[in-house]
Amino acid sequence: MQRPVLPSFLSSIFSEEIFYPKFFTTIKTYNKKLFVKDLLAGVIMCVVALPMSIAFGIASGVTPEVGLITAIVGGFLIAFLGGSRVQIGGPAGSFILVVSGVVASYGMSGLVIVTILAGIMLIFMGLLKLGDVIKFMPYPVVVGFTSGMAVVIFSTQIKDFFGLDMGNVPLTFHEKWYSYFMHFESINFYATGIALATVILSFLWTRINRTIPAALIAIILTTVAVQIFNLPVETIGSRFGEIELQMSSPKFPSATYDAIRDLLPIAFTVAMLCAIESLLSAMVTDGVIGGKHRSNTELIAEGFANIGCGLFGGMPAAGAVARSMTNIKNGGRTPVAGMVHAVTLLILLLAFGQYAKMIPMPCLAGILVVVSYNMSEWRSFRGLFRNSRSEVVVLLATFLLTVIFDITLAIEVGLVLALFLFVRRISKTSEVQIFTNTTLTEDGDLHDNSTLPNGVEIFRINGPFFFGVANKFEEAHKLVRKAPKVRIIDMALVPFMDATGLQNMYSFFKKCQNEKVITILARVNTNVMEDLKSHILYKHIGATNIFPDLEEAVTRSTFLIQKMNDKTVEN
Repeated sequence: MQRPVLPSFLSSIFSEEIFYPKFFTTIKTYNKKLFVKDLLAGVIMCVVALPMSIAFGIASGVTPEVGLITAIVGGFLIAFLGGSRVQIGGPAGSFILVVSGVVASYGMSGLVIVTILAGIMLIFMGLLKLGDVIKFMPYPVVVGFTSGMAVVIFSTQIKDFFGLDMGNVPLTFHEKWYSYFMHFESINFYATGIALATVILSFLWTRINRTIPAALIAIILTTVAVQIFNLPVETIGSRFGEIELQMSSPKFPSATYDAIRDLLPIAFTVAMLCAIESLLSAMVTDGVIGGKHRSNTELIAEGFANIGCGLFGGMPAAGAVARSMTNIKNGGRTPVAGMVHAVTLLILLLAFGQYAKMIPMPCLAGILVVVSYNMSEWRSFRGLFRNSRSEVVVLLATFLLTVIFDITLAIEVGLVLALFLFVRRISKTSEVQIFTNTTLTEDGDLHDNSTLPNGVEIFRINGPFFFGVANKFEEAHKLVRKAPKVRIIDMALVPFMDATGLQNMYSFFKKCQNEKVITILARVNTNVMEDLKSHILYKHIGATNIFPDLEEAVTRSTFLIQKMNDKTVEN
């Protein structure tokens, strides 16, 4: 299958660098053997997705149908349009905290708006080629909010885990636990037994069978036990009624300007969570199958998937590591497996969805307790305490803010702290050196204990020259006791300059002018030269005073010194 010829403005978008789904790559060499493997993996993934989608939907404060719609619509679009061969998408545990907060404050209509806005943001992230940038989210921030979400998910399941008779669970973390302790006397031992049995079975089942998911076995056994022995525990049916999965035509939500303004920050959080989780999942699976995903394509696919989920009344969707790894272990090697998983789930629910109402709520709580344990990354959390103190601060700040307040604030503060500490660390590696008693070696570099022409001084910048280190020019300048006649700025070790660095150098150049010091630039690399030419500094210094190597700059300075001396003699 050859790629169709597109107009130039579209060909720049439909490229491997921006948007070219893996489905269209893999279908070129697709065969019957691959289809059999994908079909088997897709059916098994459907069995995995069924209990997880219901559990994530209920934990997020919406109905089971919302979680199932997300697995079907989001799962299909992420596989069909995605940049990974084996990514499996659907509702994710990382969204539980955000979704439950949106539903509690704005209702289901607010959740639909958030999901669609997040999808639009993800598409723009992909078009702007931010895929490779998002993958470099600071590790302490990722571990901090992931571990924090695990604690929050665990805390939301205590009521159903112990079968407490307490009505609606409060939203804030401390109010939740206070309410649990106040109502703990209403514990239902049948519910507790079912939840504990689910947790134990989830950890032991992998030793028996790794193909059939433990969550499915737990649901079947506990549902049968509740129905046969008529155990007094809450089920999906007793809380939500019948599960009626109706895939109606897409519906556009009605939204006011005020609603969109209030929900934009939440939508950005959802978009970032989706991008981080999906790209991390794609990177992990690449390492297993030896593939290479297209990060920008993946972001655009996640965007369309979230828009689709919103239009069909679902919740945010993302690619998930656990489900994608299960897909790989069961033989899935192309996006067809993810598409089969979504279609099979739809067929299964339309045919047998009415039986899902019998699933006991304590079993779902037990499944989510296991999910929260797997999300906790407690080993990584503990291991980060061996790192620098600044990284520990970022880790704890992100973790505590996620647990005590909300994940939006946690990510914002975590990123700001990580950026501040990064700038601080980089600024320590950058310095400005002053050379006066030096000469050139044969390789065109500097060597101490010899002499430059009298009146010539060299400033050497080591490291990137950006806003975090721009003040070091001023610090170095203060150390100069007597102004030279010519000052060479050696930029061989400057990989880039930002706007602040350029402006700071321009201010420094003006000071040199006031002191009647001529400024020469040496060894400017291509990237810095491009930025320099777009700034007024280039015009003031002049092309005749910018040189590709240091030797020419020194020769030029010698000529200028001689010219000054001759002029002095004439006067």
